[in-house]
Amino acid sequence: MGYLDNTSITVDAILTKRGRELLARGDGSFRITQFALADDEVDYTLYNESHPNGSQYYGEAIENMPLLEAIPDENNIMIHKLVSLPRGTTKMPIVTCNIAKIQLSLGATTTVKPNTLNFQGLANVVESSGYLATIADRRLLVSFEGIGGAVASSTQRPFSNSALSETIKGTSFSLTAINSTTLFGTNTKLLTTLTVEGVDSGARVTIPVEITKDVIATSNTQGVTGITLT
Repeated sequence: MGYLDNTSITVDAILTKRGRELLARGDGSFRITQFALADDEVDYTLYNESHPNGSQYYGEAIENMPLLEAIPDENNIMIHKLVSLPRGTTKMPIVTCNIAKIQLSLGATTTVKPNTLNFQGLANVVESSGYLATIADRRLLVSFEGIGGAVASSTQRPFSNSALSETIKGTSFSLTAINSTTLFGTNTKLLTTLTVEGVDSGARVTIPVEITKDVIATSNTQGVTGITLT
């Protein structure tokens, strides 16, 4: 990570690992259809209404702050995305889910059901355009599906050796943990995160995900030992 020269207008664009994979296919699957803006590096407490040189200099410190260069890790950049809300909005929308922390044993399944507070004048609502769910390490799930409406879903793990993220869309989401201990090594649990973002509101929440190395029993079939799950 580094800093960009803020004395001139700079556009620093890079591709994520997933973007490079799609570009390498050369089949037209790499298409930029949306973009987002964020202000992670801005410290708004530096806005100084008491500046001795007057109102033109209130934001001088903010305008002179260095900008972070782009990095292909959604867990460390663009955390605070900018959103557009109706004029007169007095409360920021908040996305909540029915699960605060996802804990799965091998092969187990759970469903995450998000809803949004303080949106469109309602205390609690499921957004009409749905939600985007991003799993930070797709290798840890054998199935990752979006449920509800015309949604994009994934039931096959597209990556086997790289810890890459994947995003799907839906009004709720089904997650099924891997049923193999190959990725664990000497660890007893694997950790990642699930980020859920409202398509309409832009609000989002990040949920920790824990996959435990929970072997219930072993069985032997034709000389091959496997894992028996309940």
